[in-house]
Parts: sequence; structure tokens; C-alpha cells
Amino acid sequence: MPGEVVCIIGPSGSGKTTFLRCINQLERIDAGALWVDGELTGYRHVAGALYPLSAAEIARQRRVTGMVFQRFNLFPHMTALQNVMEGPVQVLKQPAAAARAEATRLLDRVGLSHKAGAYPAQLSGGQQQRVAIARSLAMSPKLMLFDEPTSALDPELVGEVMQVMRDLAASGMTMLVVTHELGFARDAAHRVVFMDDGRVVEIGTPGEIMNGPKHPRTRHFLRTVLGPGA
Repeated sequence: MPGEVVCIIGPSGSGKTTFLRCINQLERIDAGALWVDGELTGYRHVAGALYPLSAAEIARQRRVTGMVFQRFNLFPHMTALQNVMEGPVQVLKQPAAAARAEATRLLDRVGLSHKAGAYPAQLSGGQQQRVAIARSLAMSPKLMLFDEPTSALDPELVGEVMQVMRDLAASGMTMLVVTHELGFARDAAHRVVFMDDGRVVEIGTPGEIMNGPKHPRTRHFLRTVLGPGA
């Protein structure tokens, strides 16, 4: 639903990242179907049969989603400002002045206006991830995908990225977040999805999943992560 925050939790190797990559069409699904913003992704129906979309059609569909990866994937030879400007200028064909103004606004939104001229090597991991978030927002996505965005960060840097994500959630951004940060899932999510072995095991509100999971596999996972008293 528009404006909803859904968090996906589960053990490593359960298919969480693969699911996000399928939504963003970095992986091609070979069974079932996915719709994003009401449109079938990756394929078209013709006379009852499915045919793969062309690379150009996939690129068009992909523009409605922004994805923030575990690793920041910034261009090392570009400043923070240039990294955020690159997509709007090269893909959306925005005038450089307009892209620069929007990139400046977005860097301010993630608390990095003072680092606009810094290169990635001059930024901490948390700062790089916040630039990556601004870069995704610059494409005006309808859906933001986050793939364990704090897993590559030192523990003391996790909070600054989580705060940006909480602010995005509070602003009404539609978000699908794969995370091990169960506190974020509890506080910011509208729904929590527990996955295991490539399948959705259980879906519910944060209270339902965290406080009274119905499936034994969910209960076991939460006890393992949160401790015996969870």
C-alpha cells in the first residue's frame, strides 16, 4: 500500500535479498508473478502467454523503485553531490542546474549538506550510506527498497542511517526493508514479514510478530536473535 513500511526479517539465506532483487529486476523470476505499482514486472501477457520484456522496458519499470544496497556502491571518482546528481542527469535527462538544486536539498535532508564536495573515500560508512539513500531518492521513486542497509556499518554508525530511514517512514515514503534491526521493524513498520527457506512463513503487525508469533519457526528465530525471554 502507498505509504506503508514493510520489514522483512529472517535468517541468512532465507531469500530476503533475492526477493528484493526480483522486485527491482536484478534477478528474473522463473515462477509466479510480481506486480509493482499495478504493473506486471519483467513480462507481458500476449494471447495468454508470457514474454520477457526488453532491457529498455525493464529499465523503464525499474525507475519506480529505488534500491539501497548493503554496500554503498557510490562512484569513487565523484563527490557526494555528483553521485546524487548522476541518475537524474543521465537517466532522467534533467538539466544540470535543476539536478544540482535537488541533490543539494536531498543531501541536506539526510544531514550531509556540509559533505557535498567530499568523495566517498573521505566519508564514513554511515555517511556513504546516507549519500546512497539520497541518490535513490533523487530518482523520485514510488517504492524504496532497502537491503540490510546497516549490515556493513560499524555499530556506532548504525543509528545515523536508521534515523534517516525513520524520517523517511514518517514522511510517508513507501518502503520495503530487509533488516536485522528488529527495533526498527518494531518501531517503524506497519507490517513485518518473516521468511525462511525462500518462503513467507508469517505476516503480521510488529506487535503480532514480535510479541505473539504463531509459527514455531518464527518463535525459534526470535528467541535466537532476542534471547530466551523474547
